[in-house]
Amino acid sequence: MGRILGIDYGTRRIGVAISDPTRQIASPYAVWPAEPQGKLLQELRVLCSELQVVRIVVGRPVRTDGTEGPEVLRVREFANWLRTELGLDVEEWDERWTTVTAERALIEGGMRREKRKERRDAVAAQVMLQHYLDTQAHARPDPPLGSTALDE
Repeated sequence: MGRILGIDYGTRRIGVAISDPTRQIASPYAVWPAEPQGKLLQELRVLCSELQVVRIVVGRPVRTDGTEGPEVLRVREFANWLRTELGLDVEEWDERWTTVTAERALIEGGMRREKRKERRDAVAAQVMLQHYLDTQAHARPDPPLGSTALDE
């Protein structure tokens, strides 16, 4: 099947999450500086090659009322850049509330403020990617009776 990479894009840093090969579980992977782009691209190329990534999902920062602001344009430009540079399918996905959810989870886990800042973007990418995976799993039709996932 191949893994899916989730990216929480920001102008200063990006959070990265990765799915398991069966695309059921998302895990936080890293937080990388967004600049310089050449170094970021190299990191992404290595990661995609080593982990056999077949798709990238980039968080689209939709406002709470559902409208799109100027930040969405930057994300679209970034997604198009990834598509061109990596030659992979890149999809945008609503990331509303992911940072808030990530922050709450890290606080509940007892993580200190300094460490939370380091991990928050990767956990936000995980939250967004997990939502994407869950939605995709529910959209797939159930296999016919008597078949197994291995039959497909």
